Amino acid sequence: MSDLRELYQTTILDHNKKPRNFRKPDGANREANGWNPLCGDKVTVYLTVDGDGVVEEVGFQGSGCAISTASASMMTQAVKGKTLDEILEIFDRFHEMVAGPSAAEADLGALGKLSVFSGVHEYPMRVKCATLPWHTLRSAVRGDGEIAKTE
Repeated sequence: MSDLRELYQTTILDHNKKPRNFRKPDGANREANGWNPLCGDKVTVYLTVDGDGVVEEVGFQGSGCAISTASASMMTQAVKGKTLDEILEIFDRFHEMVAGPSAAEADLGALGKLSVFSGVHEYPMRVKCATLPWHTLRSAVRGDGEIAKTE
């Protein structure tokens, strides 16, 4: 467990200092905004989805705490090349891992590198930080135009 905690800290710091895909991709044809009113985290997620429903490019911009930024950064890496349906499945797994009632028993292997966030469920205020980018991604996938919130 201490190894996972150390990996979590190292990963969060790395992705916060050097977020991957922190940009608006050229040709983005879907986007959504997210906001956590409790701590002020804001994120915009951009997707370039092809005619078959596959995400060719993904990016994000915004400002937030280290957990929110790292979550968004790792999320963009995890969903590039996936179909919209696959992304919604990953969303469900990630959300269950960090916020679900059985978070401690979540299938960490199914989420690969994202499993470093498994300990977040122990800190309820941080769950909102970790899930904001994911709720925003889900809104972009659905194309519903809603501002994603963690409330």
